Amino acid sequence: MATQKIFLSAGEASGDHYGSLLIEALRRLAPQAEFFGLGGPQMERAGQRRIIRAEDVAVMGFTEVVAHLPRIYARYRKLTASLRRERPTLAILIDFPDVNLRLAEQLHRIHTPVVYFVSPQLWAWKQRRIARVKRFVDRMLVIFPFEESFYRERGIAADFVGHPLAEMEPPRIAREAFARENRLDSSKPWIGLLPGSRKKELQANLPPMLEAAHQLGSKYEFLLPVAPTLQDSDAEAALHRSLRGAAPPSGMRQAPSRPVVRLVRDARAALFHARASVVASGTATVEAAILGNPFLVVYRVSPLTHAVARRMIDVPHVGMVNLIAGSRIVPELIQSGFTASNIVHNLEPLLEEGPARATMQSDLKAVAAALRRGSSLTDRTAIERAADIALGLVDEPERSELSVAPVEERPCP
Repeated sequence: MATQKIFLSAGEASGDHYGSLLIEALRRLAPQAEFFGLGGPQMERAGQRRIIRAEDVAVMGFTEVVAHLPRIYARYRKLTASLRRERPTLAILIDFPDVNLRLAEQLHRIHTPVVYFVSPQLWAWKQRRIARVKRFVDRMLVIFPFEESFYRERGIAADFVGHPLAEMEPPRIAREAFARENRLDSSKPWIGLLPGSRKKELQANLPPMLEAAHQLGSKYEFLLPVAPTLQDSDAEAALHRSLRGAAPPSGMRQAPSRPVVRLVRDARAALFHARASVVASGTATVEAAILGNPFLVVYRVSPLTHAVARRMIDVPHVGMVNLIAGSRIVPELIQSGFTASNIVHNLEPLLEEGPARATMQSDLKAVAAALRRGSSLTDRTAIERAADIALGLVDEPERSELSVAPVEERPCP
């Protein structure tokens, strides 16, 4: 196969991970391929030439996007300039719809095949974007089983390739070794606290988690994984602010000793070894389900973002695990329901052996099995299937006959 110049765009920690795996798989199929675009540190280590760093554009929610719009648009313009200059032979866009759906339009204008890997949650809200997908995306490669039929019913080519996380081996590090590496007491149960991969998520989600840690007391130790898109200093600053502001349990005149909270780098190992976890809605909830770690789904955004979302979202659950299961198998504490007392109330039954813990573990096992079905249809992994399908679009004969139109810049929302 001739040398390919492949544009990849991923703006969040999970997308950075998937992007790095895709680059490795694509290179095995096309050894001379070159990779450039928007990505995180894992994609850079895998061989991507980063035009824009994911760390510089990852924000959350409607009001947060508006506040950072000048900075985001400046970087968007730099990306579109790179498309005009380099004319990629293939583009793979990974989640991150506020930027990637705009990039899909620009790529379509220069007749670059566009593959969208990891679907935006269009089935939940903003279904007006379906028309944009149908017009500008050549193939949707989805990682949740219900998404394939959703797109196909709307005339969009889509394939369920399986979920990459469902194929990974469990972490190999033993509990004692993990304890030594992270200065943990292996004789105590551990609770995972996963507030998200962005600074804003740390600020919004970490304080009630740490207040709950105060209430749960010194019987436990707490694991706070640091996402690849964050610096240790970001997490340390948020942790110190939150610990200073954490309230004592109701009825106590002064706070007990601060809970032991350790920053760790390996989120999967933290989930694997934790007794239970509190997890912000996102990819980490799927990781927790696959690893069989009982957990709560939590999330908090600005009041305006929440008000807008309530008017637009049309799904019965927020947590992806619950959507896959078709029922509320994991408690969801969202916005005003996301409080320390609610965390403690819902988490305590999962920490002890009993019906609540056993039922959730059984339900999570069923979800994990559903996520493996796509890749189990062949002897290839989800990433390998995605890479193979993407490269198959490059040499479509009708594309080689098209004239190249100029890229028209449009503001990034």
